[in-house]
Amino acid sequence: MQRLHQVLTLDLLPQLGVYRLLQRLRGLDAFQLFELNTRQLTEFGFNTSQISLIQHPPNEKIAAIEFWLAQQPNRFVVSYFDNNYPPLLKEISSPPLLLFCQGNVGLLQAPQVAMVGSRAATISGKETAKRIAHDLAAHGMCVTSGLAAGIDSCAHRGALNAHGTTIAVMGCGLNTIYPKSNVGLASEILNRGLLVSEFWPDITPKASQFPRRNRIVSGLSLGVVVVEATDKSGSLITARLAAEQNREVFAVPGSINNPKVAGCHKLITQGAKLITSVADILEELHHYNLVKELDIGDKDSHDNIHTYQSSESVIDPVLANTGFETTTVDVIAQRCDMTIDHVLERLLMLELSGQVSSQPGGYIRIKGAI
Repeated sequence: MQRLHQVLTLDLLPQLGVYRLLQRLRGLDAFQLFELNTRQLTEFGFNTSQISLIQHPPNEKIAAIEFWLAQQPNRFVVSYFDNNYPPLLKEISSPPLLLFCQGNVGLLQAPQVAMVGSRAATISGKETAKRIAHDLAAHGMCVTSGLAAGIDSCAHRGALNAHGTTIAVMGCGLNTIYPKSNVGLASEILNRGLLVSEFWPDITPKASQFPRRNRIVSGLSLGVVVVEATDKSGSLITARLAAEQNREVFAVPGSINNPKVAGCHKLITQGAKLITSVADILEELHHYNLVKELDIGDKDSHDNIHTYQSSESVIDPVLANTGFETTTVDVIAQRCDMTIDHVLERLLMLELSGQVSSQPGGYIRIKGAI
């Protein structure tokens, strides 16, 4: 259990995402940190509060996770440093250090297609989501979504109806099913699928947590299918993240008189593939070469870390325009010539990777961030 204690402690270190942790390690095994003294930890760049936590782990919080794991036989904590950590998720710019899982944890390695869309979907949209998810599952793909109302729920349901597999990535801890209307669906998913969250089990839902969930939904998947989305839908954030993660983006078209598909049409004009059936998705993923993509899981952890670090060599314009003093979002947006919504998305990713910190009135760039 020592390794579990240590990864839980690392996850609690303030202002330190996976990217900054890997920078600090400089080739050192993460678990060797717990063998270093204060002077050595300081030399590796850890601050006073981080060092205090490494040397004095929060035993009560750790014991609570041990108790949570013991309550059910199908509960797991998967860390970035484990062999069964999803290889595609390691490729994104801000992978979660931990994944709390309940159900068939082996599905993390399965080829997945994500489906997202409107919470207030039309009847037609719901039926389309169910049909596409059903057909994907019937062809052996695991369907991944966010357990939200509307399209997400229909995606999970469609996969289950095909006796296939599905993963629900949650924006809160696994002890709270949100929305409550999906308690029954979540129970069914546990029988043939998997519930996943980066949040500790007792964390309750908050609006700021759902964009973080979205990057995992897309990061786990080979591609993202958007079924219904307005031009200001949160589903477009997932689609944008997917594009940034070099995932395929698919969009289902609809009537020009239906405002709920305006976002899908926008994605299509931006290069997303228009789809009318699951064959369009499978054809594109066939070119993507599933075997080649999934083979990255066979590489050793050192190779994966090296690849991850090199992907960050180009400085993010939002990071470049965030000062070491508190900088407002408006000022950052003006400097970058970007929309505020886009800047907020990037700031969230940068905060998750430990490169900026939110402050009253704005954000500050953390010293050493590149």
